This record gives sequence, structure tokens and C-alpha cells, in this order.
Amino acid sequence: MNVLTDNLSTFAAGFLGTVELTLYASALALLLGFLMASFRVAPVASLRALGTAWVTVLRNTPLTLLFFAVLLGLPRFGLVLPFQLFAVLALGCYTSAFICEALRAGINTVPREQGEAARSLGMTFRQTLSLVVLPQAFRSVIPPVGSTLIALAKNSAIAGAFSVTELLGTYKTLSELGYNIVWTFVWIAVGYLIITLAISAVFNILEKRWGVAR
Repeated sequence: MNVLTDNLSTFAAGFLGTVELTLYASALALLLGFLMASFRVAPVASLRALGTAWVTVLRNTPLTLLFFAVLLGLPRFGLVLPFQLFAVLALGCYTSAFICEALRAGINTVPREQGEAARSLGMTFRQTLSLVVLPQAFRSVIPPVGSTLIALAKNSAIAGAFSVTELLGTYKTLSELGYNIVWTFVWIAVGYLIITLAISAVFNILEKRWGVAR
């Protein structure tokens, strides 16, 4: 216990850093994922191509490489931001590709006839998507979206290698101070467990309330 009690402030800073990264990156991933899923089912060919390219590139790019591209590449084009914001961009954009595919799979579960009926009533594509299709698709995508955001929380550990304050990075400080590395990682694992269980609990509540009955 002394590893935890003697360094509670260090663990707390890392824990809060991971929570912030997870929250901000999740918000960005959900926003971009929704946008790209809309593009992928849009009647405009150029939008479908953009959505497909976004998903294809990001899903097949290693996250570490994306971190290098964002944190080291963007400043070369004059975009200088705090490292934490760069990490949010990398995590959010990467995860948005998986959110997009989860949403698109949910959209495909909605019978096509419902979209056709909405259009026959004079609804636009935006109205059909937002008022008819997505409310039904949302119910079926709660579990996969929750799993994706749990993966995002764990992927945030990569940010520690780029001078971003997060939970896994605390091991460097404690190792330099001579603390037992095994117990350091045990408490780090506990911290990640708390975060992932919290996300899981939120999505379990959402699934019980709005999920599709099995």
C-alpha cells in the first residue's frame, strides 16, 4: 500500500489525466463517428467517398503512427497546440472510424422500407436520418459503441510516451524514485479498471433503458 499512499498525488494526477483524455476524445470520436456514418449512407457520392476514405485510412493506421503524425507532423504546418490537445485529436479521430462503422451497422439494421416511407412523406435525407433511422439504430449500437470507448480509454496510455500526463506514465516517475515496479503497475491497472468499469456501467444503464430486447 505504501506505493499508493506515498504517491497518491502522482497517481491522482495521472488518473485525472486519463479521465480527461477519455472524455474529450470520446466526445470528438462520437461527433466525428456520427458525421462520417452519415456521409457513408448519404445519397451524395462524394460524401460517401469521403466517409469511406476516412474509415479505411484510420482503421488501417497504427495508433502510435497516428500520434507521431499529429504530435510531430502538425507543428511543421504551423499548428502548435498543447500536447494534450494533440493527443485528444489523435485518439478521437482514430476511434471515430470504429464508431462510424458501429453506427453504420446499426443503420443497416433499420428496414429500408422505413426510409422509403419517410421520403414518400416529403422528408429530406437529414430529417429521415435524424428522426427515423438513427433513433432506431441507436438502440442496437449501444454495446459496440461502449466497447469502442472502453478501448479508447486503454489506448490513451500511448499518450504518456508523448509528454502527456496520464495514468500509465506514472510508472516512470515512481521507477526513478525506486518504488517496486510490480506494485506500481498493479495500482495503475486498478486505475484503468475503475475507468473501464465506469464506462461499462454507463452503457449497461443505457442498454437496459433503450437497448434492443434479446
